[in-house]
Amino acid sequence: MRIKDRPEYSSKPRVLTMAPDTPLREAVREMCKRRYGSVVVTDPEGRMLGIFTERDALTRVIDEGRDLENTRLEDVMTTDVRTASAEDNLIDWLRIMSNERFRRLPIVDEEGRVISMMTQGDFVSYTWPELLGQLSLSARAAVGKYFSTGMVALSVALYTIVLIAVVAALF
Repeated sequence: MRIKDRPEYSSKPRVLTMAPDTPLREAVREMCKRRYGSVVVTDPEGRMLGIFTERDALTRVIDEGRDLENTRLEDVMTTDVRTASAEDNLIDWLRIMSNERFRRLPIVDEEGRVISMMTQGDFVSYTWPELLGQLSLSARAAVGKYFSTGMVALSVALYTIVLIAVVAALF
């Protein structure tokens, strides 16, 4: 599935963008007001220069004791940002984000302008139903046409009751 095929892609609110010389206090205030976890730093043409995230606030601002009034976004933003295209495969990016430990993925156009922001949460909302569907298909293939989701749930419940009874008998 492509990133742009996710319902979240088209319903996402507009990405918060600011200039590199924006005072940090202004950026943080706007992030708090909108309850956003990041602000994308862009040039005058809207091309991405970097990103400032909650993690940057902790590691580059609070931990270093920086002054919010005299620090600019360009001083504390992350510049080595992974970006994706709306045509990219969603599962590939979920794996990359998990392995490289970042939660926000800016989606950019051919000129590097940010058009959306996807988060791991957006992707996980896709993978749970997908995983459950795959599990159901695998169970049907293994058990055959007599597979019943209700029977599996009943079996799990019965197993749990027996397990509790055995543990209770031991103690």
